[in-house]
Amino acid sequence: MAGAALLLSGCGNLGGGKGDSRPTAGPVPATAGVDGPAKLGEPFTIGSTTYTPADIADYDDVGYASWYGEELAGRPTANGEAFDPAAITAAHKTLPLPSYVEVTALDTGRTILVRVNDRGPMVNDRLIDLSRGAAEQLGLTGGVAAVRVRRTNPPAAERAQLRAGGSVPDRIATPDSLLTILRSKLKGIPVPAGASANVATATPSTTTAPTPAQPAGGDRFIVEGPGAKKPAAKPAATPATPVAKPAPTPSAAGGSHAVQVAAFSSQSRANAAAKSVGGSVVKAGNLWRVRMGPFASDAEAQAALGKAKAKGFRDAVVVRDR
Repeated sequence: MAGAALLLSGCGNLGGGKGDSRPTAGPVPATAGVDGPAKLGEPFTIGSTTYTPADIADYDDVGYASWYGEELAGRPTANGEAFDPAAITAAHKTLPLPSYVEVTALDTGRTILVRVNDRGPMVNDRLIDLSRGAAEQLGLTGGVAAVRVRRTNPPAAERAQLRAGGSVPDRIATPDSLLTILRSKLKGIPVPAGASANVATATPSTTTAPTPAQPAGGDRFIVEGPGAKKPAAKPAATPATPVAKPAPTPSAAGGSHAVQVAAFSSQSRANAAAKSVGGSVVKAGNLWRVRMGPFASDAEAQAALGKAKAKGFRDAVVVRDR
């Protein structure tokens, strides 16, 4: 019967359609100290699909996210905590409770850190349910949006901040090259009920002004859930100022080693990435490339490569100018 208990404690349809089926036991607040032992629970079935919770350290998937808010405020989550709509939390069908994930909006590349403390969504066409606070930070201004969910192991200070109901700064924006790959994976995933059929293949525009039917920042490929209340739109980000190429240090002067961090189709994203790693931006055709260096030795370049990967640029490589 444990599977049934999980099913009852999970999130309902967008707008809290199954909110009254949550358990009646009194909720307990999340501890501000450390996370308790992770909980998995028994397999459970939604429709004809059975989900088996599992502790997968490198979990990484794409799908659709929705959000839930005040209609479930104060109700206990699947791991017994009181649901706080303003906290940066989420519900997932199989990840351990609690666990931490980076959620990326596949239209904008914005990525945030979220604490998973509940089971859901209790429908088969969505991957994750975000709290109102998480939806606002991600910029999800409609009912459903395409996302990537990747499990991560954040520093203790960030865990504590999320446990206490706060948020942590956005992660570095996902490179356009990776977003293209992630979006392509959506083509084999059913679009949520009520969603526009072209949402999985839409290519967001960066120049078209939003129509009156769209929220601010309407270039998002978002679809409305029936009866959904929209969270406040996140203010548009101020364009980053161009990053000047830093002068090479004496040890790097004349060096032949460099780190190729990433390539972007947007100059503002390239500037932001360069600022985060202390690199420079070079225009190459229709792309802006972010590089670190030059460095006088391979050892220095490898150290810079480690810094870039630590910032989330897992495809960064050391190159040698000839």
